[in-house]
Amino acid sequence: MRSFLFLAQLVATVLAIGLLSLLRPSEGRAQEGLQPLLQEYQAEIAKPSRSTVDRVLSALMAADRPGTAEFLLRWQDRGVYERPDDGLFFYAEEAGGALRLIDIDSGAAVAEVSSRDVNQIRPNSGVRGVIAAALVPFELNAPDPARRAAALDAIARSGDASQIDPLSKSIETETDPALKQRKERLLTLLTAQFASALPYRLAAIEGLAGDISIEARSVLNQLTVRAQGVGTALPTDANIARVLEVGTDVSEVEAYDRLVAANLAPPRQSATDRRDVLAQHIVDGAVGGVPLHLLNTDDARARAYEALEAAGTVPPRAADDEVARAVAAHMFYEVYAEPNPEVTAAAEAALASTSRALGLFQTFDLVLDGLSLASIFFLAAIGLAITFGVMGVINMAHGEFIMMGAYTGYVVQLFIPDYTVSLIIALPLAFVVTFGAGVVMERLVIRHLYTRPLETLLATFGISIALQQLAKNIFGTQARPLTAPDWLSGALTLNDIVSISNIRVAIFVLALIFLALLLFILKRTRLGLEVRAVTQNPGMAASMGIDPDRINMLTFGLGSGIAGIAGVAIGLYAQVTSEMGANYIVQSFMTVVVGGVGNVWGTLAGASMIGFLQKGIEWFNPSNTLAAQTYMVLFVILFIQFRPKGIVALKGRAAGD
Repeated sequence: MRSFLFLAQLVATVLAIGLLSLLRPSEGRAQEGLQPLLQEYQAEIAKPSRSTVDRVLSALMAADRPGTAEFLLRWQDRGVYERPDDGLFFYAEEAGGALRLIDIDSGAAVAEVSSRDVNQIRPNSGVRGVIAAALVPFELNAPDPARRAAALDAIARSGDASQIDPLSKSIETETDPALKQRKERLLTLLTAQFASALPYRLAAIEGLAGDISIEARSVLNQLTVRAQGVGTALPTDANIARVLEVGTDVSEVEAYDRLVAANLAPPRQSATDRRDVLAQHIVDGAVGGVPLHLLNTDDARARAYEALEAAGTVPPRAADDEVARAVAAHMFYEVYAEPNPEVTAAAEAALASTSRALGLFQTFDLVLDGLSLASIFFLAAIGLAITFGVMGVINMAHGEFIMMGAYTGYVVQLFIPDYTVSLIIALPLAFVVTFGAGVVMERLVIRHLYTRPLETLLATFGISIALQQLAKNIFGTQARPLTAPDWLSGALTLNDIVSISNIRVAIFVLALIFLALLLFILKRTRLGLEVRAVTQNPGMAASMGIDPDRINMLTFGLGSGIAGIAGVAIGLYAQVTSEMGANYIVQSFMTVVVGGVGNVWGTLAGASMIGFLQKGIEWFNPSNTLAAQTYMVLFVILFIQFRPKGIVALKGRAAGD
């Protein structure tokens, strides 16, 4: 009976304890929520500052309670509120003019209050930046790709060793290929900088060899940062980069200055400095016991200064012989900031490989720039080359036909707001307008001056001035916009070094199209046959039934029309003004003269030579394009002294002239 009663009491006790545990959470379970931990740092969270936020973040990261990431995100976005009555923190959402408080741990709505009943926590930008950095490990696995990308941006801005592990783990679960590739790259950069395991670090550094990106070069440069060092012997515990030879790597003056900066030698003293110091210590007609009338030699002044120095009156100074002895007694070297020699050796090798790749890509970029400029010069000069070769006319108004084409494109865009459609219409319309203007100019002026080249030059120069003034009267003196379509905006980028704007690519393609079109016209059509005949021998062409007067008119119109199309292309990236043609007339004439008049291939060769030459000279002095153009003109002058007929010389009249 007693055993039965004891068993019943035991069962009742166990049931009572279990019931109480269900009705009241235990102390351990209560502490698992985030709110109790936040209350331990209530003041720091309610009024955050840069001096206190690190302590709060460290505690939150160490505890790793559920909801930590969401709290940090809301705290950063000023979405956390404090209830002054009890100091508890809540999230909040709009509820018809009021705020609905959301429990941080359960996510349940607690109450609806006025905005005056709670305090919104507003961390400043500095605190928000620290919180954002702390959020990175959480954000790397966020469901939103934009948040993961933002976390990678934060790592790229300020990476450290603590981010290697979470970044490595997040790669395995990354579903976005672009983000996964970026994570792998960032992991390589962080490993090269901060990894504790030497094999992984060396492998990462080797993986950066030949990488010309700014990030990779920055990491390698940080690993090979050097500091200047000096001492009586090389330190045994330092990673020495190189030992400097006095007189070869460093001058004696600079070497001694380093000794002075390191407090290893007294400052150098010049004759003037010594004289000034002695003048300040004249006592009873003597300095340091040496009478003034004897201080007329260097030896006497040196004895006087040494006496003052021995008495402690003046600071010690080094004479010339002392400087040489001090420099000879010390070693000068450069020491790596990175203590591991294997790391610095691998980084130096990777940097050497990167420097070679950098040189190759810079050369390639320079070639692209030269091709781009050559295509512009070709478009601007090909019309002039044809008219000059066929007619022997020096058309100083050729640049104004380029200007007319650019203004034609501008006018078309005034009526057709779609930039793509307006460009498609502007190109043939510019050809028609400038072709007509060229024919009118040839009929009214040029054909009366064929045998008088000087009068032709003066007449076309006057026409160019008149056309410029007419454009100013119609369009004003301000630059007019000729807007490129969206598909021509931006640039084709190969890497951080090589890039070319889409407009330049389009101009290059347009130049190729015109090259093919002109070759087809000159080689495959009757007009081209007649043009070539008149170019080589107009008299013989006339005796064969070809009308040179008609060919001259059509040729001048064709050259003017091509200049108009070039004006539309150039206007897409240059300012459309009444003087824009003057910027290309000199280069056009040089292109024609260097390449050879009246020849398409000669014009192409001349444009290529001048374009590459100008870009090459600009590479040596990028800040002074005027100097590049000046040197280019001098080169052209020297070139035509040795090859006056140009790169591709013609036979016939052009050769005879």
